[in-house]
Amino acid sequence: MGKARIKLVGKDPVELDGVCTQIKEIAKSTGVPIRGPVPLPTRTLKISTRRTPCGDGSDTYEKWTMHIHKRIIDVAGDERTLRQIMRVKVPDTVHIEISIE
Repeated sequence: MGKARIKLVGKDPVELDGVCTQIKEIAKSTGVPIRGPVPLPTRTLKISTRRTPCGDGSDTYEKWTMHIHKRIIDVAGDERTLRQIMRVKVPDTVHIEISIE
């Protein structure tokens, strides 16, 4: 039996949790132990830009933020379980990374 660490990164926490529940259901149906999903701290990216690029007018700024959510799941399973996990439908906004130990 191998151990796999699955790292999920995305902007929408609802889509992340949907993928996590699919992975948990696969682990439950095959009977392998699972640890997680462990929510990691949310990273906030902030960008402030000036509204008028030419410099005329008042000093007004626009502030843009983007939140990046992360989850980690540890699965101790055989090759059959990991193949089922790799077939999970992942949305385009979610980035998945699987490392096998």
